[in-house]
Amino acid sequence: MTPDLTRHLHECTRLSAAGEIHFGDLVARLVHLGVERYHADYTRCENTYYTPQGESCVVPMGCAVAAIRERFDADAVVAAIRQAQRGEIMYPQFTRQVLAAGCVGYFVQIRGRCVQYFGRGGEMHTEW
Repeated sequence: MTPDLTRHLHECTRLSAAGEIHFGDLVARLVHLGVERYHADYTRCENTYYTPQGESCVVPMGCAVAAIRERFDADAVVAAIRQAQRGEIMYPQFTRQVLAAGCVGYFVQIRGRCVQYFGRGGEMHTEW
């Protein structure tokens, strides 16, 4: 991965973690950069971005992550997603809500246009 792409990915992550851009803006930037998917890992507090060429870049989220609830609550995850979609909350608030709902991370499949949120026991909610 080029240093320029890596720098842009760090900036995208920073802007999102700071609540300065919406999810749609983040995805648009990633598409422009040639990213096809990424994994947000709340346990490690990092994002891993992947290109179609098989390259990857791990970027710290830059946010303080609270304890992740033991039980996965898909309804609470969906509620946080809907609030974010309506522009009512930004990523910092979204993160707090999904952690409280037991979400340990998610995969954004940009090409497939879906996001898969998952819990500790393999529970999953897919958002198309």
